[in-house]
Amino acid sequence: MTASRAAVAAAVVLACAGCGTETPDYQAVWSTTSATSSSAAPTTSEKPVPIAAYLEQSGVSGKPVAPDKLTDITISMPMPPGWHPYQNTNLAPGTRTIAKGDTYPTAMLMVFELDGDFNIADALKHANVDAQISQNFRSLNSSNAPFDGFPSSMIEGSYDLNGARMHSYNRIVIATGAPPKNQRYLIQFTVTGFADKAAEEAPDIEAAIKGFSVTVPKAPPR
Repeated sequence: MTASRAAVAAAVVLACAGCGTETPDYQAVWSTTSATSSSAAPTTSEKPVPIAAYLEQSGVSGKPVAPDKLTDITISMPMPPGWHPYQNTNLAPGTRTIAKGDTYPTAMLMVFELDGDFNIADALKHANVDAQISQNFRSLNSSNAPFDGFPSSMIEGSYDLNGARMHSYNRIVIATGAPPKNQRYLIQFTVTGFADKAAEEAPDIEAAIKGFSVTVPKAPPR
């Protein structure tokens, strides 16, 4: 399994989704009935291809990198009051995870340095597949609008995991670092919590989501 494929696979263990600017209807995510919407899983007989598999099939490899070690791009994930760093050896090296308490909610940031050429727009068509094929997934919100000026896809919804109903936000960003290298990165930011506590945890979760950012440092003046 390539690093880029491992990234998405690891993320799905904790989460599945992304959201837009409107305040979600948290009551809706408690349902276990799959919703029919524009972001619903494909209904064709052709098996959906997750973005990691798409990149692998396109000849693209990925190397996990720690966000705080990068100099050509700045990726920020805030830590709400009362949250703390969370370690999980099952995740890719360099993954940054924070949690409130011993389990959920959690927020996770993974960054992969991509090697190989690919069509970004086509790749992002596969960005939500892992979420959509999660058990009893119900879509709440989704968007393909750019994020901080970079191509991006996000989806938010609920799904079943180990007997619990989860609520999750997931955003994938394909970013390009500063010249002259112009390195491409796959950035995945995920926030996950128990669906029946989504409204209770909303202030912290929304603070984490709103504080996430991806920027390219300005060149020093000559």
